[in-house]
Amino acid sequence: MMARSAGILLYRLKGGGAEVLLVHPGGPYWRGRYRGAWQIPKGEIAAGENAQAAALREAQEELGISLQGTLVPLGPLRQAGGKIVEGFALEQDLDAAAIMSNRFEIEWPPRSGRRQSFPEIDAAQWFTVAEAEAMMLPSQQPFLDRLSDYLTLRH
Repeated sequence: MMARSAGILLYRLKGGGAEVLLVHPGGPYWRGRYRGAWQIPKGEIAAGENAQAAALREAQEELGISLQGTLVPLGPLRQAGGKIVEGFALEQDLDAAAIMSNRFEIEWPPRSGRRQSFPEIDAAQWFTVAEAEAMMLPSQQPFLDRLSDYLTLRH
């Protein structure tokens, strides 16, 4: 069965436009990768869990803060690796510098027999939608268009 994830594109309205919160994945694979590496906070949907619950749980784990509000469905998309990501938008302002990500452990360096712990995300930052288009993982960029469409219809 294809892996399925869910995540939240947080946004805030500022200066007449929208800004979105993106996260930079932690760990050795993403070290040194900047442009095209930023993503929405997301994670795998557990067996028996609905996509909204998974999106909230994963975003709260990765950001270390509680999220409030009504999730707006942005629909699914297929990432370059084949994983399906169910996206949601949520309007909430937060201090990106205050995030406290959960951690994961892997064998590093590979085949060394040593295990190391890394933060699941090592940075969070607010971007304008135009900036986010340049910084975001290309396969998640459609979420930006879907958010823009939603905001246009809402206002």
